[in-house]
Amino acid sequence: MLTSAMLAFAGAGAAAPAAAQAAKLPAYLDARLPVHKRVEDLLSRMTLDEKIGQMTQAERAAVTPEDITRYRIGSVLSGGGSTPTPNTPQAWADMYDQFQRAALATPKRIPMIYGVDAVHGHNNLVGATIFPHNIGLGATRDPELVKKIGRATAEEVAATGVDWTFAPCLCVARNDRWGRTYESFGEVPELPAAMSVIVDGFQGRKLNGPTSILATAKHYVGDGGTTGGVDQGDTQVSEAELRRIHLPPFRAAVKRGVGSVMVSFSSWNGVKMHGHRYLITDVLKKELGFKGFVVSDWNGIDQIDGQPGFTPQEVSTAINAGIDMVMVPYDWRKFIDTLRAEVRAGHVSMARINDANRRILTKKFELGLFERPFADRRHQRTIGSAEHRALARRAVAESQVLLKNKGNVLPLSRHHNKIFVAGKAADDIGIQSGGWTITWQGSPGAITPGTTILEGIRQTVGKSTTVDYSKDGSGIDGSYKAAIAVVGELPYAEFEGDRPGEMGLDAEDLQTIERLRASGVPVIVVLVSGRPLDIAKELPGWDALVASWLPGTEGRGVADVLFGVTKPTGKLPMTWMASADQQPINRGDGKKPLFPFGYGLTYRR
Repeated sequence: MLTSAMLAFAGAGAAAPAAAQAAKLPAYLDARLPVHKRVEDLLSRMTLDEKIGQMTQAERAAVTPEDITRYRIGSVLSGGGSTPTPNTPQAWADMYDQFQRAALATPKRIPMIYGVDAVHGHNNLVGATIFPHNIGLGATRDPELVKKIGRATAEEVAATGVDWTFAPCLCVARNDRWGRTYESFGEVPELPAAMSVIVDGFQGRKLNGPTSILATAKHYVGDGGTTGGVDQGDTQVSEAELRRIHLPPFRAAVKRGVGSVMVSFSSWNGVKMHGHRYLITDVLKKELGFKGFVVSDWNGIDQIDGQPGFTPQEVSTAINAGIDMVMVPYDWRKFIDTLRAEVRAGHVSMARINDANRRILTKKFELGLFERPFADRRHQRTIGSAEHRALARRAVAESQVLLKNKGNVLPLSRHHNKIFVAGKAADDIGIQSGGWTITWQGSPGAITPGTTILEGIRQTVGKSTTVDYSKDGSGIDGSYKAAIAVVGELPYAEFEGDRPGEMGLDAEDLQTIERLRASGVPVIVVLVSGRPLDIAKELPGWDALVASWLPGTEGRGVADVLFGVTKPTGKLPMTWMASADQQPINRGDGKKPLFPFGYGLTYRR
């Protein structure tokens, strides 16, 4: 079997017959051999610089194709919002192929692997299907649906050439003040463990499938349990509690054969995870039997000593702790030079370097990158396809949690009705999608194609129903049969999203709701947020409350529940606080919540 890598190695101008050329090629290019033999053959031929290159991951905006070839760089990533121009599937595939050609121009023809944060769809790409964030998927209690979402995401990601996603996040969020709460499937380990089935969706039955991508279990371990819910903070718990609460989802992912694990920025009892040999090597690799490779988070090694700028000691500490690939987006040259010096000084053994390369190369072979290194553009028809958007709409509907329904005001009639819609999140794709959408932090506005909640309502009602809209609620009167206020949080992501103070609705939202209430018509609040919010004081004045979470681009799924096309079946993946000062509040801790974990109403009719 002649592969593209074989032909590249043989040389386009070779005069000898292809079979004769293949016979002279190194064993690692022979796809007929078992992966482990190919890996060992390749390892035996590699120089130290080539091995260090494989352990290096650079940001696309900080590296050129020429750099890839010269420094033997093994991986490139797109940070949040780091995209080619224009931001189209074709441009992504062109960019990927350009980097890949540069990797194949190195002496050993080792392909690079490209990583993105595809955490709720191919969310950096304009036009991709954006699925609900994990908190909403946790509310569905539907692992098979989540697996299908993983498969659909993999198809859209692979169609642009990208072969690796930094997902799923398997954190167990224990304090809703944390700005990454929405990246968690739930506050108890059973939920993220069950939803780790998304790994099967990403990776497929075999990693070398035409639309298989490598999955990443993150962030190892305990990032959802930091004191005060501080992002990148310190998880101050006993080892018994760490194992009981935070480790089970990673155990589940390892059993599913997850290809990579990303280390958390956070600490455990004062020790940064990026330097924690016991948890990375002894627990993850040895005890759990993880066979893939461990990747650092963005500049994560730079945080080990708490001072800006990574040092030789931080590099050796991270590698010796068990990190195999290091995400050094902009300082990758310094990392290469530093690691080389640390190896030569005897601070990092060649055995450790070889182990890291063995793990990385194994996944590259298993992905089929040596045989099919370039983007397969045939699958670009799946990007934002009707089929994928229908799946996302179903996920949105299943994720809705009905928390209050006074007088059975819901479901609303689709016919012969008059509805008023208001709120800053009603007609805004960016708000309803949240962070990690097109850009890192996300942003309000028409940032990508989709159906807003308002548009979904208008598409759902019959011709005999009137739907009027005002963002701030002005213009409503008593002639309407119901008012829907779509309110909540503006987009945010890690670092920016912590809420150490108040956790309620902002003044704009509260004023909008009050205008609707003043009309005397029933008020239905649809809460678009990345976590439970402090709304206990306002709740008595609302006739109905639906937790919509961050539904993504398919807002019609929200309308499906509001109008009874689909009955609400979602259950709270997080305990809903009675007040912000209860944080942290979780199942079984003795605190009295506004709504308990697992709560969710449905319709009687």
